[in-house]
Amino acid sequence: MTDPLPSANDRPAPSAAADHSTNAGGEAKLPRCFHLPADGRAVLPDLNVRDIANAVHEAQGTLWVDIDSTSRQQLALLEKVFNFHPLAIEDVLNPVSRPKVEPYEGYLFVTLRVVRFQDTTVDPYDLETDNLYFFLGPTYLVTVHAGASPNVDQVAEIALRTPDLVARGAARLAHNIMDTAIDAYFPILDRVDDFIDSLEERVFASFDEESLRDIFAVKRMVLSLRRYLAPQREIFNVLSNRPTPIISTDVQLYFRDIYDHMLRINDSMDTYRDLLSSTMESYLSQVSNRLNVVTKGLSVVATLSVPFVVVSGMWGMNFSRIPLSSHPYGFEIMLVGQLALGVGLIWLFRNRKWL
Repeated sequence: MTDPLPSANDRPAPSAAADHSTNAGGEAKLPRCFHLPADGRAVLPDLNVRDIANAVHEAQGTLWVDIDSTSRQQLALLEKVFNFHPLAIEDVLNPVSRPKVEPYEGYLFVTLRVVRFQDTTVDPYDLETDNLYFFLGPTYLVTVHAGASPNVDQVAEIALRTPDLVARGAARLAHNIMDTAIDAYFPILDRVDDFIDSLEERVFASFDEESLRDIFAVKRMVLSLRRYLAPQREIFNVLSNRPTPIISTDVQLYFRDIYDHMLRINDSMDTYRDLLSSTMESYLSQVSNRLNVVTKGLSVVATLSVPFVVVSGMWGMNFSRIPLSSHPYGFEIMLVGQLALGVGLIWLFRNRKWL
């Protein structure tokens, strides 16, 4: 049984480098909020803690709270204002929580794995992963992430310009953010496709001997992507098909679209895995073929040298009577005979397809 979650005052403060939720004066920055009251007049951004608590208590309209988990003050809202289950909050604090969807009383808890290329390293195949957490209730959505999240920022900018996005409800808000997060995989697939094309060109066109290392690197990256995506496919299968009071049947149709995207991405991953396997087999086949060519060349040299070694050895024996030893053209005759024997052996080997 896990220990109770410490309160906001008991948790250690994050480092200054990691705490992006404080302003220049050191005061705690409130989480990003969007609230559409029941009257539907206008979306209210940047609520204070009391307004957030009142909106949760009233349970009317639509409330979206975006929390930066690097801020202990914002994290405290999960326990003090929303009263989420300690196990769900524990998953939020664990950066390696596996992707999943879990129903709790009154809300759904969803964990998604967001993947992007690590552009700060010299390895072009290095992946960086982050978790994106969702607490989805009937009238509210709470998103949690560590630091900046481009996917959430993109939807937040649209919500500022288009209040209708918030008016569609918490489930549709969650759908938009999840859809943006999953669609971010497609540029990664495009880069993987470019990697594979360049590898095929290096293997078949120029036969770059260093390409084998890159083949293994790309294959490891594809396997990592499949490992991240496999459990997320089940998440959207649950969200789009399993009955729940949190997500209505008409909204589940939108989650089925994300599920279709997941199937397409997984199919692409399987295709890339097969392409990489065939490319690696082709590379090894070319290595074998090149070795065969070298072996054939050495075999020709060895075949031509056999008559010289044998005949010269025989005529180099210490006997008083050796054929052609006193003939004026004995050396020329022996030389022509040795060349003829070598050519004859090569013809015989080729005729039997040994060379």
